[in-house]
Amino acid sequence: MAPPSPTRTIVDALTRAIVEHRLQPGTKLAEQKLADHFGVSRTLVRQALFQLVQKHLVRMEPARGAFVAAPTVEEARQVFQVRRLLEAEMVREFLRNSTPARLKALREHIAQEKAALSGNGDATEQQQLLGDFHVRMAELAGNAVLAQILRDLVSRSSLITLMYQRDSFTAHSQEEHAELLKALAAKDEKRAVKLMDEHLRHVEASLAFDRTVPTHDIALALA
Repeated sequence: MAPPSPTRTIVDALTRAIVEHRLQPGTKLAEQKLADHFGVSRTLVRQALFQLVQKHLVRMEPARGAFVAAPTVEEARQVFQVRRLLEAEMVREFLRNSTPARLKALREHIAQEKAALSGNGDATEQQQLLGDFHVRMAELAGNAVLAQILRDLVSRSSLITLMYQRDSFTAHSQEEHAELLKALAAKDEKRAVKLMDEHLRHVEASLAFDRTVPTHDIALALA
């Protein structure tokens, strides 16, 4: 397999830093600092930032430059509304294509979540696994397009969670994933769809939309 392009490397690194909460909303992404950090031209950095703008993780301001996006309350609500619509159908798609091997793969992912929450993983790993659960379901349902759309939505959700979540919601999320798996294993479509909808509503309900979040320096975040 060919190595990723420099632009892809920058996009992936910045996406991870944002999703893993090492780059805070509102952080300025100075092109020259990024170029120096990655050892590339500002042109390549600009291309990477443009891709992140398309993913709604970065915003560009005329005469000011690029910043990590800071989703509004309305945008946050819309992201979760779209996720509820898409993931209800994803549950149905998963059940239509369910096999013992696919259920086993999802069960193994939930086991990894539980292990991380039991003290064997840091907060970043915990959040990453909880978000990846939804993408993994789409992959196991056999829908690559849906998996890519969800990957982008989960990234945006991670940014929203960073800005607005009141406290740790990880343990509750993991328990809800486990309950959803039971419904999937029982081929109970109605209950599985209901559990997914409730799960996403619970995550949204854990958000405090009046929270003020500080920003972090980019050099520290990418160190």
